[in-house]
Formats: sequence, structure tokens, C-alpha cells
Amino acid sequence: MNIINIYENFNSYFNDASKIQFKAIFEQCSKIALKNGYKLYLIGGIVRDLLLNKKSLDVDIAVEGNAIEFAKILKTQIGAKISSMHPDFGTAKVEINGTPIDFASTRSETYPKAGHLPHVDKIGCSLKEDVLRRDFTINSLAISLNQNDFADLIDYVDGFDDLKAKKIRVLHDKSFIDDPTRIIRALKYSTRLGFELEENTLRLQEDYLKNINYDICYKRVKQEIKKTFEACGQGTFDKFLEQGIYNLITSNIQISRHAELVSASYQHTTPDKSRNKFGMTLGGKIEKLIAKYKPKHQWLVYFGIIVIGENIDKLELTKYEKEVIEGTEGLKNKTFSNDFDIYKAFSTQKLETLLILAVSGKEKEVCHYLDNLQKIKLLITGQDLIKLGLKPSKQFNEIFDFVLKKKLKNPAMKKVEEIKLVEKLKG
Repeated sequence: MNIINIYENFNSYFNDASKIQFKAIFEQCSKIALKNGYKLYLIGGIVRDLLLNKKSLDVDIAVEGNAIEFAKILKTQIGAKISSMHPDFGTAKVEINGTPIDFASTRSETYPKAGHLPHVDKIGCSLKEDVLRRDFTINSLAISLNQNDFADLIDYVDGFDDLKAKKIRVLHDKSFIDDPTRIIRALKYSTRLGFELEENTLRLQEDYLKNINYDICYKRVKQEIKKTFEACGQGTFDKFLEQGIYNLITSNIQISRHAELVSASYQHTTPDKSRNKFGMTLGGKIEKLIAKYKPKHQWLVYFGIIVIGENIDKLELTKYEKEVIEGTEGLKNKTFSNDFDIYKAFSTQKLETLLILAVSGKEKEVCHYLDNLQKIKLLITGQDLIKLGLKPSKQFNEIFDFVLKKKLKNPAMKKVEEIKLVEKLKG
């Protein structure tokens, strides 16, 4: 175990205006922990990001003991608000002076079934046991919040050295077998932080991807993909394909080949040192489309490319996610003769569906629709047709389609002109 006091780094990081409220909270918690016989540690991502001087997404405090009981003490003694508790994992989300903090009991875990959720063996174990259940050494560092060794960096697995060397290293050789979603997390950290997989970790990843256990928790796979591609860095998707990580989702050789072919279709043929080795890759194309059209769920565009033609039932998709993928399936092999065909096919689809189609070979049609046709709307309604003496029937749809064809050729058409077209058709 390595111990280094990093008080200056700690003080500097939390003196920032956006984080200064945490210092008072840590001091409060530290005093209460000492009084009640608990030990507290900052752990995981917050420690990594503090040492790298990067903004952290959340603050996790490990409680050597029962975090839920400690949260209740905070509620009694300083009026903290407990937002949620999960007794099975010994975790509690607490608001202190309006600031959310995640408290987690130190715990040990085992994987009774590879690729599925771990089993909690013990809640309130030693800090070292808690550290050894984690994914990578750089996420296994802890900072003491205790009175007698405040701001000591505690390193059981040489994570500090890996952090300085910009390496991502698993804690043991069965890490990816236990939890293959760690492969996706490794990709996320490598692109977010600019780190590389340590040599043995890369070998373990390659070995696993050659012999995948498909009896895994696909919900967790989807969640990790979502996290990765909602905030991915440039080139993330290209690495996802290059390293064969997409194989975690499918064992279908045709799907795998599809991903390779689509990626290859965007490779630049002229070497250019200002580009990455892929040139204009599939990932670059998706990034460009997302930047232009700004879909609400950008990760679904990446995800959809991989699962085209796959059995999506196992992926535990939401209704919206399923509609995006099914919309793509229904249109991927269609051809379009004119603007009317494009409009009718695309106007009922979600933006993510259209962008998946664009990447899959229909970029010209999709961009034409989004840039030009999408804004064209009929002004007449069913009520207008009734006023013209028509009775509601299937004929209404035929009339609307007739007028739409004309308006697509003349987008400036006004409502009075649309009505004249109906009158002419009627009579």
C-alpha cells in the first residue's frame, strides 16, 4: 500500500468556485465520522479527476461501515436529506446543504455467474477489500477524509503510477470475464482521458473478444454503450469498431461484416498526417451528422448502426429505442423515386432513425429531407375539406397526398392555393 499526502492538490481542486461547497461538507462529515466511529474516503472517479485536475461528474464517498446508518446520522445531526437508499448494496444518496453526495458502504463482491450482476458478499468490509472489487487501477484510488490522515492518497494497486503513465489496467486477469462491460468502460476512459490500455489489459481484452460469453446481462451492455456514446470523444466509435467491441452485442457474422463494410466505406484513401489513420471514418461521419442535426439521443445513432438486423429483444430497449431501430429496419432496403416518396417515408420517423439511415447509405435522401423537405407542411386540414362539401373518408388521404405532391414542387404555395387545388380535383 502506498500513502501520499496530497493536501495541496486537494485544497487547490476544491478551492475552485464550482466545488468550494464540498470542502465544508467534507469537514462536517469528517467530524461526525470521528465522533461516531466511522471512516470516510473519497473514492473512484472523483479521485482520478482531482489528480488529473479535470472536472468530475459526481462525488462518491466510501464509508468503512454502513453508509445507510451514517446517512441517517447526518440527517439527525446536520439536517441532511436522504434522497434514496439501496440496502442490498449499502448505498445512500444524500443532499447536504442542497449538494448531492453518494455514500457507499465498503463492500466485497463475487461473480457467481460470469457476465451477470455480482453478488455482495459483505457490507462494511475493509477499504482494501472494496478497492479490489473495482474495474481499473486508476479508479481504485482513495483519499482519506478522516481527521488523523486527512487528504492522504491511499493506493493499494499502483493506480497512481498508472495515472501518471496514462495507462488503463485491470486489477486481475479475470476482470473482463467477470464483467465484459468493463471493455466498454475502458474505451470510454481511453477516449475521454487520452489514455491507452496497458499491454496485458489489451491482451486480455483481445482474448475475451475472440471468445465471448453471450450469456451476459445485455441491459448493462446497453447502459455502458449509452454512457460512452452520449459523451464520447472524437474517434470513440472508430475504436469501438477497430477493436471489435461491437461483437459484445452480436454473434451474427453478417452484422459484424456490415459494421466493417460501413466503416471501410468512409476510409480516406490518401494518407494525411493531420487525420487519424482512418481518415474520414464512419465515426467521423456520424459525428458530423450529429453536430449538424443534434438528435436528442445521439448514442442511439451509433448503437443503431451495430444492431441493424440483430434480434433486439434481448437488449431490453425502451419503446422509443425500439421504434428507432425498427424504423431503420423498415426503410434500409427501400428506394425512393422522388421527393414525395422520400417525404412520405421519412416524415413519421424519429431523427435518430433518419441519421442511422444516412450513415447506412441513404445520406443524400436523408439530408435532402432534413434540409429541404421537412419544413414543408400542408396548411389545409380535414375541416377545410368538410367545408368544401366532402365527407370524411379514405379519399381525404388521397386528396392530401395530391396536394402534397404539388406543394413539394412549389413550397411557397399558400393555403388559398391548396384549397383551389382541392376544388379543381373535386370538380
